[in-house]
Amino acid sequence: MESALYVATGTMANQIGVRLQANGAGHLVAAEERSHVATVEMMTSAVLAGIAYRTGTDSPKGYMTAELARRLLEPDEAFDVEVVDLLAVENTLGGYGGTIFPVDELRKVRQIAVDAGVPVHLDGARIWNAAAATGLPLTEWTSQVDTMMFCLSKGLGAPIGSLVCGPAELIREARRIWILYGGAWRQAGIMAAAGLVALDEGPARIVDDHARARRLAESLAELIPGGVDLDMVETNMVFVHTEAMGLDALETVERLAALDVGAVPVTGAVRMVTHVDVDDDGIARAIDAWRAVVADAAKES
Repeated sequence: MESALYVATGTMANQIGVRLQANGAGHLVAAEERSHVATVEMMTSAVLAGIAYRTGTDSPKGYMTAELARRLLEPDEAFDVEVVDLLAVENTLGGYGGTIFPVDELRKVRQIAVDAGVPVHLDGARIWNAAAATGLPLTEWTSQVDTMMFCLSKGLGAPIGSLVCGPAELIREARRIWILYGGAWRQAGIMAAAGLVALDEGPARIVDDHARARRLAESLAELIPGGVDLDMVETNMVFVHTEAMGLDALETVERLAALDVGAVPVTGAVRMVTHVDVDDDGIARAIDAWRAVVADAAKES
């Protein structure tokens, strides 16, 4: 990418990237239905830019497929009212447990977008995880999109910060939008220094996060039959379905918290994420906590 802008959060980075290429109120961005921009950030787009989303799904692992892109970018020939200005894709897929967007499929998606005259924005919040898991350079994905963002936090391990990347003229406009959104901060330099450390040291150690996530997933799959789909554990996330224990996700998270293990509830599951602050002892503690929760649930049933 030719240029970049450092901002505080991944959501701010995505919202700037989307607004750069979606032409304002009443226009649409096409995205997979559980993507971050079309769920968590949907109201932000509506409030800040008047942008709505056209969504759908096609892959069990959540990535944008060529067929889905084709459907989402179909012109509104009957009424000529709906206008899709941008196709948004994500890598890795947070709503599906950190699954990876295959490069070959992205190339097909890119060609469909080019044929439709629509640019592509990549929410690459965890793209370094995809690169670490596949052994591919980031440019395999970034060469297929017009703009992208990635987080210096998350896999890379910085405490804060994300980058919006793209052509220099678009990033010049991104800087203007960033200021309008209240993003300018005099502390950026000292915080960006942590981002430089993350870029230097983070990529090589992400594989440790993946190994720990796999260890956690395999242990929980044995502990809770049917609770973990190991085929969906491709990077640093583990989704645990708790129905078999007779507990809902929120109650499970509360019980884990009482044992000093952090997790978050998502739709139908508990999400656990490995990162720079989780070591082997942390994984052992998490497994022990889950074992205690499962045992207590069994006594109560």
